[in-house]
Amino acid sequence: MSPLIRGTSRSDRRPPGRTSWTRTAVVLVPVLAVSTAVAVGAGAGVVPVSFAISPTTTALSGQNIQIAADRLTGTGFTQYVTIDHTAEGDFPQFVSAIASAELHNLCQSVVGSVPGFGQVTLRISAGAGDKPVHADQLIVDSDDLSGDAEFHDIRIGVDASRTDTEGRAQGPAGAVGQQAESVTIDHLRQTTKSVSAATFRLNGLHMTVKKGADPCF
Repeated sequence: MSPLIRGTSRSDRRPPGRTSWTRTAVVLVPVLAVSTAVAVGAGAGVVPVSFAISPTTTALSGQNIQIAADRLTGTGFTQYVTIDHTAEGDFPQFVSAIASAELHNLCQSVVGSVPGFGQVTLRISAGAGDKPVHADQLIVDSDDLSGDAEFHDIRIGVDASRTDTEGRAQGPAGAVGQQAESVTIDHLRQTTKSVSAATFRLNGLHMTVKKGADPCF
């Protein structure tokens, strides 16, 4: 929560648009980017792997990403509804934003279709044992989320553009949102089309690409 926080609107950080990438590129480009980052980090002796992600993202592919975790804990929680503009069309999504988050036993997967080859699954796991994945300014756009959740100091019905804690994400003026000082979600299962973070620290990273469908859940 697959895998979230800035004082600007979402329209400022991700301009709408369409991508001309094929499904092959959608699958392979993330693999290349992650592989390069891991190789550079390993060569420099950096453990664990940590990614600094730009707050400005490219046009979205529209493919579903699955995120699963045994437990997510976070502080500075905000949630509101938005519209994602993707190569597959426009989709209503709810934004879950967390200023600081830890995910235990994280799994993230994308299943894509490569012309002439069939389905391919990119799957990433990290954060097993006593070294969870850590994310700062985590933003996840979702259309489905399940788990056992507990919120502290929650406020429902706030204006999404006027969250009152520094560091929280802000949505469009007049949109209904909710915020909480902290959140815990056990048995997290989430489907998303976009994940971003200021920093994403993947302890015990393991990444695989294989033929066929092998999603996290």
